[in-house]
Formats: sequence, C-alpha cells, structure tokens
Amino acid sequence: MHITEGFLPPLHAAAWTAVSLPFVAVSVYRVNRLMREKPEIKLLLAASGAFAFVISALKLPSITGSCSHATGTGLGAILFGPSVMALLGTIVLAFQTLLLAHGGITTLGANVFSMAIVGPWVAYAVLRGAQGLRAPLAFSVFLAAMLGDWATYLTTAGQLALAFPDPTSGIAGSFLKFASVFAPTQLPLAVIEGLLTVVIVNFLREYSSEELRNLRFLPKTLVSEARL
Repeated sequence: MHITEGFLPPLHAAAWTAVSLPFVAVSVYRVNRLMREKPEIKLLLAASGAFAFVISALKLPSITGSCSHATGTGLGAILFGPSVMALLGTIVLAFQTLLLAHGGITTLGANVFSMAIVGPWVAYAVLRGAQGLRAPLAFSVFLAAMLGDWATYLTTAGQLALAFPDPTSGIAGSFLKFASVFAPTQLPLAVIEGLLTVVIVNFLREYSSEELRNLRFLPKTLVSEARL
C-alpha cells in the first residue's frame, strides 16, 4: 500500500522524509558512480526501475477495501545492491504520485522508506544469507524478493500504527490490525513477485550475461552457476 496524500500527521510525514533523505542522497552518488564506471549497464538499470514502476502500479483490492500490490524493488536490489534502489524507488514513487495518484507528496518520504529502503535491504540481506547457507540460486532469489515485499508492507503497517495507535491496545494492537488488512492479498502477491523475479533473473542471465559479469558487487553465483 502507498500511504495516501495527507493521511499521515505532518510531524510523522516530515520525520519519515528526514529519515529517507540520507539514503536517497547516498543512492544518487552510487547510481552516478555506477553509470560513470559501467555505462554498459544503463539499460539494465533502467529496466529494473521500469519493472518496479509497472509491477507496483498494478493494484488489487483487498477484502477489507484497501489495495495491495507487488513492489518490484527486490530485482534491483539483487542485481545492483540495495543502496541503488533508494533513488530508483523514489523516482518510481514520485511518478506514481504525479501520474497515477498512488501515494502522495507529503507521504513520499514514508513510502520511500518502506518500499525503496527497507524492502531492498531485506531482499539483499536474505539473498546473501541464503547464498551463505549454499541454498539453490532459484530459491535464494525467490526468498529474497518475497521477503523484501513482505518487509515493505510490515513497515507500512508499522508506520500507520505509529501514527494511529489503537486507544485500547496501543501501537502493537494497531500494527496487528493494519497488517491484517494487507495479509489476505499481500501474502500471495509476494509469492507471485518472488516467482516472477526468478523468471526475470533467469532471462537476464540468458541474454544479458555480459552486463551481469560487469557488476562487480553482484554475487558470483548469479553469473557463474548453471542456468536456474
């Protein structure tokens, strides 16, 4: 869920913007450096951003009247590292706000933190952890994308809970309520995103293997193992 315009109290909106800004600033530096040192991967970088834009723009109504959608940021985190996705995710969310009325300007910082910062970092950490345990590549990619998606929505639920604690059960009770709103649609959507990410990584290894080899920080297994 993108938190809609004006939904968060001004202080909360400003705080999430302040928290997200350093990550985006570092991401700008990383992306500029990456394109300067590896100009041949520009198309792949743009494709990762486009994937996140398209897949996160496809909304499904939940049984509670809210909407759920995939995030698409796990793919970029797997290919380029999580810090790159802060900028790409901010661009995606800004365009969706202006063109599709998804999210909002005042809540952009909160949405960036959940979808473009927390999600990619969780996806990358899960990928590296699974690889460290010598898990199969397909399973590692699937798990990374799926858990990165879930992390985004749990973060959003936490942001809403902090802003609107339950009068009786407090922040914890409010978190459970918001999380339960997303769960019926978000759990299967994350599984679908994980499977789709596996298919795309496999496609890229088939047709863009040279670009993948030029990404120094890409785990070696993504370019050296047999096809998924």
